[in-house]
Amino acid sequence: MRLLLVEDDPMIGDSVRQGLRQQGFAVDWCRDGKEADVALESGVHELLLLDLGLPRLDGIAVLERMRRRGSKIPVLILTARDAVGDRVKGLDAGADDYLVKPFDLDELAARVRALLRRRSGSAEALIRAGPLCLNPASHEATLDGTLVALSAREFAVLMALLEHPKTVLSTQHIEDKLYGWGEEIESNAVEVHIHSLRKKLGKDFIQNIRGVGYRIGAQANPSGRS
Repeated sequence: MRLLLVEDDPMIGDSVRQGLRQQGFAVDWCRDGKEADVALESGVHELLLLDLGLPRLDGIAVLERMRRRGSKIPVLILTARDAVGDRVKGLDAGADDYLVKPFDLDELAARVRALLRRRSGSAEALIRAGPLCLNPASHEATLDGTLVALSAREFAVLMALLEHPKTVLSTQHIEDKLYGWGEEIESNAVEVHIHSLRKKLGKDFIQNIRGVGYRIGAQANPSGRS
């Protein structure tokens, strides 16, 4: 899952980025509102973490502009403005949640997961796909009740595919989900992760549509969350 963090304080920004990366998220970081406004036009991010007191363009303006463009990604405001009026203004401008600084990184990660679950149409915590069960909070996967050891990248690839189980995802699309700005991507990284997943889960769990991309096999289509 690829997130956009907009925060002008270097210490807070670095701490949040590192904390969320440790939770398995790819995180791009903007230091001002103008930069964020441009980044959001790419459409590659699945959630926005937004400070309000930003240089060049205020956070509320960033939020209003993205909503006017039709962006429906979840927005979590991170700010020191704790007055009720500020919270109301942010939520009415299109934010989905509001977290006041200072905050705990574990709580932040939990709120991010909750917003992403709701975006996918479910408030439940576990993802099931045939015999496979994923726990996004613990990054644990079980197959027929047996724990399967997955790397952080393998888990992220699987999540990307399960998010759109009937859709064929190109290698480029999967890369966009996995890697943030400045992260080195080996030319065959996605193929390597897919190969490893098929060895661990079964060769038919992920289908290779030659010349197009990958999708979850029919027998493993998700049955929902529980």
